[in-house]
Amino acid sequence: MIVIMGIHIAPAGVADFHQVLTDHSRYWGERDLWSLHLLALVQEFGTTCLVARAEDGIRGYIFGFVTPDGTGYVHLIATRDDARGTGLGRRLYTAFTEAAERHDARQLKAITSVENTGSIAFHRSLGFDTKIVDDYNGPGRAMAVFHRDLPLNASRP
Repeated sequence: MIVIMGIHIAPAGVADFHQVLTDHSRYWGERDLWSLHLLALVQEFGTTCLVARAEDGIRGYIFGFVTPDGTGYVHLIATRDDARGTGLGRRLYTAFTEAAERHDARQLKAITSVENTGSIAFHRSLGFDTKIVDDYNGPGRAMAVFHRDLPLNASRP
């Protein structure tokens, strides 16, 4: 568990998962990403599915896992609307990276829609290479694919 400025980053539990869904709009606004939230990730990859908890609830989360080839794959990362711009996303990535490295991850990977310019800028600021891959998510569904080797130094603001 990582504790910084009253925020505890720790493995997510089932109750955390349900709370994130209850507060979905605080993390994603009008975007409907319910279908990407898979309880099985928390159940099966609990050490790499993390929440950032403060007295007022879950301020952010990162759900991911490590593949057999040593890739730490980030499936979802989100910060609550009142926690954006605080560096929490970087702290979540740092915590995920540390957890992934304990499972022998040597690289990180994530994806987002090509329209998600905020996510693209965020991942580039963390040193990820970005490639637009046509048909990545099915015919006509290009995605921005992020990749970077470890270690990750996400400490800069």
